[in-house]
Amino acid sequence: MLSQLYIENIAVIEKAGIDFHDGLNVLTGETGAGKSIVIDSINAILGERTSRELIRTGARSAFVTAVFSNIGEQTVQKLTELGYTPEEDGSVMIQREIHTDGKAVCRINSRPATVSVLKAVGPFLINIHGQHESYDLLSPDLHIRYIDRMGVPEDLLKTYQDAFSAMNRIKSKLDSNQMDEAQKARKIDLLTYQIQELEAADLHAGEQDELNHTRTKFLNIEKIVDSVNAAKSALNGEESFEGALSSVSTAADALAEAERYYPEIHALAERIKNIQYELEDCGEEIRNLTADLEYDPGELERIEARLDVLYRLGLKYGGSVEKMLEFLEDSKRQLEDIQLSDEKTAQLTKEYRETKAQAEKLAEEISARRKKTAEAFAAKVKGELRFLDMPNIDFQVEQERCELNSLGCDKVQFLISTNPGEPAKPIAKIASGGELSRIMLAIKTVLADKDDIDTLIFDEVDTGVSGSAAQKVGLKLREVSGNRQVICVTHLAQIAALANTQYLIKKHVKDNKTFTDVAELDFDGRKQELARIMGGSQITPLLLQNAEEMLKMAQNNE
Repeated sequence: MLSQLYIENIAVIEKAGIDFHDGLNVLTGETGAGKSIVIDSINAILGERTSRELIRTGARSAFVTAVFSNIGEQTVQKLTELGYTPEEDGSVMIQREIHTDGKAVCRINSRPATVSVLKAVGPFLINIHGQHESYDLLSPDLHIRYIDRMGVPEDLLKTYQDAFSAMNRIKSKLDSNQMDEAQKARKIDLLTYQIQELEAADLHAGEQDELNHTRTKFLNIEKIVDSVNAAKSALNGEESFEGALSSVSTAADALAEAERYYPEIHALAERIKNIQYELEDCGEEIRNLTADLEYDPGELERIEARLDVLYRLGLKYGGSVEKMLEFLEDSKRQLEDIQLSDEKTAQLTKEYRETKAQAEKLAEEISARRKKTAEAFAAKVKGELRFLDMPNIDFQVEQERCELNSLGCDKVQFLISTNPGEPAKPIAKIASGGELSRIMLAIKTVLADKDDIDTLIFDEVDTGVSGSAAQKVGLKLREVSGNRQVICVTHLAQIAALANTQYLIKKHVKDNKTFTDVAELDFDGRKQELARIMGGSQITPLLLQNAEEMLKMAQNNE
């Protein structure tokens, strides 16, 4: 569960620390006080998109830290998969720092992480239900996921999706392999010409480098010969001066003579003698070089012509000889595929039928599971809605057959009728905002045991709800919090009174700057806040009495 949340320089919150607890935690405060900022901060920890506008005016960066304790096994597995491990006490700390230049620094247990890693871990830690999610109910394309969560195994869906993807890949190959005879003839002529031209060039890998090397040598042959001759003269000498080899030989002989009387110079004499041998070897190699440096103008012309051929071919087929050889092999494969297209089409057609049959079989199995699940799902949702003061609502799951797609062969949408005798219609056409909130809460309750997420957050789930319905929503949130942590942002006293822990988010101005504080309320603080919610700025003794009674009734119902 989410144990601690620390926020720094997020919007109007300069610094705030919140210690969350088990059960139902509610956040209350006046409109605009900053309740949504707390949710935005949690979203940042979960890897959701953030904006530099979130940073407090005048600050260079914003910082959020969240500590989760007693995390579930699925979360541990996901962290391990991503290369992270929980602390010894089973906790994990996630941090995110947002800078004004748009950069973000993320950490998990003080180790560097990326936003994508936070986004991958987030769904295993917290499930946030906000007003926008209620509007998911207005999109029939999303309804199928609720049915699948309740009754279709993930591995079955994965197996189907793999089969569906394989079917589409084969279909794509089959489509590209099928062309009319005129197209085929034109393609064969083009490929045949390209193959013949490249094969006639007799290409060899590395040929261009070798030719350029030889060309460079021929173009600079005079400089090379002059330099080699200069080296030979310096080594062997001429009539007018003694060469290095002769001088070193004289030095070696002199030291050898001195060594007879002064053995201590043996090592030096040996080194000089080795230098003499090395210079003799160098002289021999220079003589061989001189013989090898013969210039043939005809050979240079042949090299220039060959390089020109390779250049012109390169403009058409890829630049380097290696690229042209790759183009040649690819052209041969394409030609072979076309020439054998009838056989290949037959093979691909067979494979397509097999994979399609497999996908259809899996889709039928998924569809049957959905049909069975839909009946149970609708019955449970209707039961939850009756509790939430919607006794006359008829909730149905419409399942229709459609063409194979990534989710199977079903089109699913939720239908409701709010008045007896009226036919059920799509939710988008008749549900109000308050009804959407309660329907989503009912669905969340039905699916509560289908995941391993320890923390559920409801952001203003009470939108459009009042009176006894509001209390029922609060009771349902309290019920859901029996086996997991629930955090709720609310404007209703009926819901706030049922909380195990209540926090007041309050805004104030100091030195022409706006600040928001978050405080955990004791019994008296809760009584004052409930009275404010019910009566606004005028808090009367009667309102305080009513608030106290609501709190005591909630305690008695624990």
